[in-house]
Amino acid sequence: MKLIYGVKDKPKFAQVIVFAIQQLLAIMAATLVVPVIINGNVAQMISDGAIAWTFDKPMSSTVALFGAGIGTLVYLLFTKFRSPVFLGSSFAFLGSMAAAFAGASSMALGYVGLILGAVLAGLVYVIIAIIVKIAGVNWINKLMPPVVIGPTVTIIGLSLAGNATGDLQTAPAGGDPKVALVCGLVTLAVTIICSVYGKKMLKLIPFIMGILAGYAVAAIFTVIGNAAGIDALKVINFSSFNALLPEGKVALETFITLPEFTFLNALGGFSQIDGSYIATVAVAYVPVAFVVFAEHLADHKNISSIIESDLLEDPGLHRTLLGDGVGSMAGAFFGGCPNTTYGESVGCVAITGNASVVTIITTAVAAIAISFLSPFVAFVNSIPSCVMGGVCMALYGFIAVSGLKMVQKVDLEHNSNLFTVSVILISGIGGLALTFGKVTITAIACALILGILTNLMVNKSRKTNADKE
Repeated sequence: MKLIYGVKDKPKFAQVIVFAIQQLLAIMAATLVVPVIINGNVAQMISDGAIAWTFDKPMSSTVALFGAGIGTLVYLLFTKFRSPVFLGSSFAFLGSMAAAFAGASSMALGYVGLILGAVLAGLVYVIIAIIVKIAGVNWINKLMPPVVIGPTVTIIGLSLAGNATGDLQTAPAGGDPKVALVCGLVTLAVTIICSVYGKKMLKLIPFIMGILAGYAVAAIFTVIGNAAGIDALKVINFSSFNALLPEGKVALETFITLPEFTFLNALGGFSQIDGSYIATVAVAYVPVAFVVFAEHLADHKNISSIIESDLLEDPGLHRTLLGDGVGSMAGAFFGGCPNTTYGESVGCVAITGNASVVTIITTAVAAIAISFLSPFVAFVNSIPSCVMGGVCMALYGFIAVSGLKMVQKVDLEHNSNLFTVSVILISGIGGLALTFGKVTITAIACALILGILTNLMVNKSRKTNADKE
């Protein structure tokens, strides 16, 4: 779609604030949930007896948000403020983060492992960036032309389809899935109406309007359910607000809190590092970094097609890699989670037509500031899954469609191209993933690798056909 605000455009101040909140709502749920998953994994390991120490300082979602904001600012600096995308907590490193805790002899050492792992993964990006700087990007464009990247971007969106539809039918308070579905569809409908028929500002904030509408409907159902004692109507779980009113009283310290940064929890563990633990963390993180590199390429090809400017050329793949790598190091130092470019952020840019980097900068600053404000985080945590599912139906769909737009430029009359696209789509949608010990090559990475190999296999045939023509 045609951009309303280009990369270098500067919307009015009030608009920027609203746009930033919309970006935050798009990326925040995924960013906040990574620490929750890790905490659950560690708790399970303790329960199974795999970990003997006490986990009395679980990972904090607010520091993950802080780290995402810091990581995004670092990324923007390295990319010369030309890439309008937000970096959030990476799901690809979930197994790596769990391994860092599993191999530690204390909680503090586990937190050291999170920082050390992010540094090692970031160094992989730095090394690749140096190679790209020396060798250029032409070899990457030849290795991964639109016939490879297009369907890969498509499966990034389609691989998340199950998450969206699953959330669409989930009521956190235990309500009926059909009631949750109504809330989610209201969210989706309002988002679509605002984006398609909205005028001026309304067209630029469809996600905010959709989430507010869905939340309002869910709140009405929940209030009626609580009043009438009908469990099926209970959608929103308001327990996230309980900590704001200890003993029924308003306390300033519950509204403004200092996040428990990862480096603070790691202070007692640096002296416990030994060679075997470093090796454990390296094996868990480094191979995954190579896998995420493939997704980094696909994401940047996607955002490049949206803003109609090749980011691999300007500011250059070496800069996007450095921004992603060093941003992950900085983000993990504060929040424990390595960062990655977020498809939700890319989808938000595509749907709203707002590619202004000023918006992304403001979003990063807001993420840092909001991590100190408990009420906003509590509100986001209370947004029911079904409402976010309605939003993600559009977000993930637009990612998939962005890939299809790249495929439009491919001549599918030739079997060489058909085979390449087919292999990527089927392996990706089918969920082909490989696990080697603690390292998992994701379905997206497997699909991309198979696509590259297939494309190389049929490339000679493609050239022969071209010569005949």
